[in-house]
Amino acid sequence: MKAVDFDYAQPATLDAALALLSRDDVMVRPVAGSQSLGPMLNLRLAQPELLVDITRIPELQAIRREGDRLVIGACVTHARLEDGDYPDVTRGVLPSVAAVIAYRAVRNRGTIGGSLAHADPAADWVNVLTALGAEVVIAGAGGRRTVPMTGFILGVFETDLQPGEIVAEIHVPALSERARWGYCKVCRKTGEFSHATGAVLIDPARGLWRCVAGATSGKPVVIDGPALFEGGCTEAAMAAHLAGSPAADDPIALRTHTVALKRAIAQVMS
Repeated sequence: MKAVDFDYAQPATLDAALALLSRDDVMVRPVAGSQSLGPMLNLRLAQPELLVDITRIPELQAIRREGDRLVIGACVTHARLEDGDYPDVTRGVLPSVAAVIAYRAVRNRGTIGGSLAHADPAADWVNVLTALGAEVVIAGAGGRRTVPMTGFILGVFETDLQPGEIVAEIHVPALSERARWGYCKVCRKTGEFSHATGAVLIDPARGLWRCVAGATSGKPVVIDGPALFEGGCTEAAMAAHLAGSPAADDPIALRTHTVALKRAIAQVMS
C-alpha cells in the first residue's frame, strides 16, 4: 500500500507555516521527522492533501537557556538531545532518556515536538517531561499559549492542540544540585515501545516529590508526594492510582507498572 497523493510545502518561517496550516480548503498536516506520520501515510491512516514540512524553520531547531529553564525547539531531534550539545539543566535526564529512544536511525530524524504532538502513551518524552514539570508552547494563527505537560496530554493520541496549531517550544525547568531522578521502562526488547514506564523526580529546592506511571493506555498518571518513595509503592497502592485505566484491571499489567515504578524509585533512593 502507498500513500495517497498530496502536495508538499517547506516554509522558511513559522508565520508562513502557520498560514498554510490555517487553510480550511484542504486537509493539512504538519510534518517533521515523520517517524510516526510516515507509517500512517503508508497505511492510509492519514490522508492529508497538503503536508507542511516545518524542519527548516530556524527557531524550531534552537536550544537555549533562559534563566532557570531550557527552551527546546519542537524540531530538535532525539539524537541532538542525546549528544548533549546544549546547556543541560536537567542533570543528565535529557541525554540519558534520549539515548534509550528506539534506535539511532530513529533518533536521527525523530523530534521532541513530534513525539509530544503524536501523544503515544508509551513515548519516552510524554512521561519524562511530565515528571520534570515541563511546559509546552503552542503556536497558532491567533498567537502563542503555554500549557503544562499535565494539561497538554489529554489521552491516547490526544492533546490540547487545536486545528492549525503546532508545538513550537518546550520549556524544561532547571533541576537543583540536590535533585535526583530515576527512569525505567519495561520493553520486550531494546528499541520497542514500553509496556510500563516509571519516571520519578525528587527536587528539594522546588519541594517536588513526583512519580509518573506511563504507558497506561491513557495520559500519564502523576503521583505527587513522598508516600511511594517511603515503601508505599505496592500493587494495592498502584491499583488505586491507576483506577480507571486498563492497567488497574489486568493483574499482569498492574504488576508490570508496579515493578517499573519501583525500579525507578530505587535509582533515586540508592
